[in-house]
Amino acid sequence: MVLLIILDSLGIGELPDAGEYKDEGSNTLGNIAKAVGGIKLPHLEMLGIGNIGRFEGIKKSKNPIASFGIMAEASKGKDTTTGHWEIAGIILDKAFPTYPKGFPSEIIEPFKKKIGKGILCNKPASGTEIINELGDEHVKTGSPIIYTSADSVFQIAAHEDVIPPENLYEMCRIARAILKHPHNVSRVIARPFVGTSGKFVRTERRRDFSLLPPEKTLLDILTDNLIQVLGIGKIDDIFAGKGITDSIHTKDNADGIKKILKAMPKIEKGLIFVNLNDYDSKYGHRNDTQGYAKALIEFDKELPKILDKMKKDDILIITADHGCDPTTPSTDHSREYVPLLVYGDSVKSGVNIGTRKTFADLGQTIAEIFKVERLKAGESFWREIKGG
Repeated sequence: MVLLIILDSLGIGELPDAGEYKDEGSNTLGNIAKAVGGIKLPHLEMLGIGNIGRFEGIKKSKNPIASFGIMAEASKGKDTTTGHWEIAGIILDKAFPTYPKGFPSEIIEPFKKKIGKGILCNKPASGTEIINELGDEHVKTGSPIIYTSADSVFQIAAHEDVIPPENLYEMCRIARAILKHPHNVSRVIARPFVGTSGKFVRTERRRDFSLLPPEKTLLDILTDNLIQVLGIGKIDDIFAGKGITDSIHTKDNADGIKKILKAMPKIEKGLIFVNLNDYDSKYGHRNDTQGYAKALIEFDKELPKILDKMKKDDILIITADHGCDPTTPSTDHSREYVPLLVYGDSVKSGVNIGTRKTFADLGQTIAEIFKVERLKAGESFWREIKGG
C-alpha cells in the first residue's frame, strides 16, 4: 500500500519563475518557522524535512529514516488542480484562466438564467470577508454570492437556510457546465455558510467541482489494473471522480487523519491519496501564520500513529501541491518548491533524491512501485530509493 499525503500548500521556497507570479520571497514553511520564532516538528525532522532546507527550529538529521528531496512544478499555474494533476502525470502548458475583474457577462448571464435568480458580488474576494460583507443582503434577496480569487475558481457562497447545500451543489453543476473553454476554470467551489448577521461562518459542506482531467492519469492506470485508489479529503473532487474507486470526504485535518488511520489496515494493495486542506483554506489564504504553525505541529504529533500502522510493504509519501505563504501580503497561492519525503521498510533511508524537475516524477515512481504502465510525463526515482 502507498499512502500519499498532500499537506495542502506547504511550499518550501520560491521557484525560479516566482517573479512571473508576483511570488518573490515566498517560502511557506521557512517564513512560518521564522515568524513564530522557530517551529518544532520532531517527527518530520526524523524523516528528513530539515535536510531539504533551512527552517528555523528544525534540525538537519544525521540519520534520517526517510529518503528526501524537493520537487519543482513544471506546469503553468499554482493552483490545487494543477498541482495534483501534475503529481498524477499531467503537465499543463497553459495555466487555467483567472478573472481579476470578475466574470464576464457571457458567463454570468446564462448562469443567472439557469438558476432563475440574480447574483451578488462577482469580483475577487476573501471568502470569509465576503460573507460578512454581503451575507445580510444574500439572506434578504436569496441571491447567491459569486466570487473568485487569484486562482482559477468560480466560488458560490450561500447560507444553508437560504439555499440548502444540495441546491447549492446543483448551482455549481450548472456553472461547471457553462464554464467551458476559454472560460475553463479549474474548479467551481460550493461555499455553504451558517450563522446570523455579523456572525456568519463557513461549514464543512464545501464541495469542489473540477474539470475532468484531459487525459489518463496515474489514478486511471491503477484502477484499470484493478488496484484500489482511495481518495481522502477533496481528492475525488479534484479529479472529478476519475480513477477513484472509493472516496471519503473529511471535515478538517483532524478528521482526515482519523480517516487515514481507519483506512490503512483495510488496504493491502492500493493507493490512499489524501489531501489535508486546512493549511491552505484555514490558514494560508487567511494569512494566519500562528494557526498554520499550530496545524503543522498537530500533524507532526499525529505522525507516529501513522508510522505505527504501517505494514512491512507499506510506503508513506509526504509532499504538497503548491505554496500559500501566510506571512506575505498576498492571500493567494504561491509558486514554490514542495517537500518530498518517502518512508517505508522497502525504502532506503537517508537517500537524497535531489531536486525533481516535475511533480510527475512522483507519479511515475508510484507507477513503477505498482508495476503498471508508465505515465506520459516524469522520471521515476524508485531505483534510487528501493531497499534490498
